[in-house]
Amino acid sequence: MSGDITVISGPTAVGKGTVVSALRRACPQVWVSVSATTRPPRPTERDGFHYLFVSDEEFDDLVANDGLLEWATVHGVHRYGTPKAPVLAAAAEGRPVILEIDLQGARQVRERLPEARSVFLSPPSWGALVDRLVGRGTENVEQMERRLATAKVEMAAASEFDHIVVNEQVSQTVEQLIDLLGLATNSETEGQS
Repeated sequence: MSGDITVISGPTAVGKGTVVSALRRACPQVWVSVSATTRPPRPTERDGFHYLFVSDEEFDDLVANDGLLEWATVHGVHRYGTPKAPVLAAAAEGRPVILEIDLQGARQVRERLPEARSVFLSPPSWGALVDRLVGRGTENVEQMERRLATAKVEMAAASEFDHIVVNEQVSQTVEQLIDLLGLATNSETEGQS
């Protein structure tokens, strides 16, 4: 495998998706894996772009046939997993690969791909994390309580990662990731042509 694989993880509502989307815009050469999930799509999500929305039976088939690099049941309800073949193909092409996954998945990737770099996105404070989750407005009270309980466990695992990046402002966080991962940005690649 010749590509550079980076796992980006962190607690719920820390802004992983927002940061990874901004990183992809700044560095289009980055290949971001699309996770499979059994949860229904949110109103703004597109199948195949945000997630691969699959049935429980389809997910079972991926697990049974070693089709996932990692998978987990998240918040005690829905399953998420990273399809293995596209990740390995992108890495074999020499592309920088980003896996945006939860703590359980990050631990599995560390077992299966110990050479992968791991980055923990941390909120600036616990209060900021709670504000982000509430401000998102996508969960009811019971779901928020479950996510916050999960977030406490996830925050305690930050030291398991190679790097910790505090996500205070998305643009700053993306700059830190670009430096950390040694990526060329849009403006740098345009200046070379």
